[in-house]
Amino acid sequence: MRSLVVLAVDDEAPALDELVYLLDQHADIGQVLRAGDATSALRELNRRPIDAVFLDVNMPGLSGLELAGVLAHYSYRPAVVFVTAHDDKAVEAFDVGATDYLLKPIRQSRLDEAVRRVLAAPVEQSRTGDDSTDDDVIPAELGGITHLVPRDTIGWVEAEGDYARLHSESGAHLVRIPLSALESRWRERGFQRIHRSYLVALRMVVGLRTTDGAVLVRLRANGASPAIELPVSRRQARELRDRVIREPMRSLRPAEGKGASAGDLVGDD
Repeated sequence: MRSLVVLAVDDEAPALDELVYLLDQHADIGQVLRAGDATSALRELNRRPIDAVFLDVNMPGLSGLELAGVLAHYSYRPAVVFVTAHDDKAVEAFDVGATDYLLKPIRQSRLDEAVRRVLAAPVEQSRTGDDSTDDDVIPAELGGITHLVPRDTIGWVEAEGDYARLHSESGAHLVRIPLSALESRWRERGFQRIHRSYLVALRMVVGLRTTDGAVLVRLRANGASPAIELPVSRRQARELRDRVIREPMRSLRPAEGKGASAGDLVGDD
């Protein structure tokens, strides 16, 4: 039986303390993380895989129901258990895929049942999403407003210390997530580290060029972000060429036994 990593979310500190305490006592829970609002919860979910989120329904900013709707599109999709004093949101909760719905004050027997339901859910359901709907969302705060930035709108990412600046169709957004964490999370989703300071979406690459021994990659304009050239480190240049040029070419090569030749790829006159 696996040991769960869970996240408790509640904007009321006493209620959050009680929920964390109860979860921490459960034998099947190995780690309990905490967040005081949906934005903080999204930050935690973007840092590591989490098995289950136990959250309140009514919270300032994004509500618990809205947060659950966002999580439904995560590549690492946690089970969602609502913990609330309101009994009139259960239908909406299960409409967004909730695993369980607990009423406050929490009884230990009901908490045990909720944990059993999380454990009984297929690992694929809580650890991976459906590729057809997979679309990670990064929360970015600007002027007191939380903007949800979908991964698939991001053209490139720039490191700024422990922060990263997302250059997306809606503009540039500074988030407190290391570039290395985004690289690990998004490599299999079409992103490539090209330099210690840059991560790019391969779909945005329109050209590579060498000047004075330096390699530059050109990215097409992306909404509010203009076309741009970024430096590529020598260590990353070969892998970038492989992913941008050689891998697509290999996928076009005719199957063995069909008489394929180099001329089939480049064209002979």
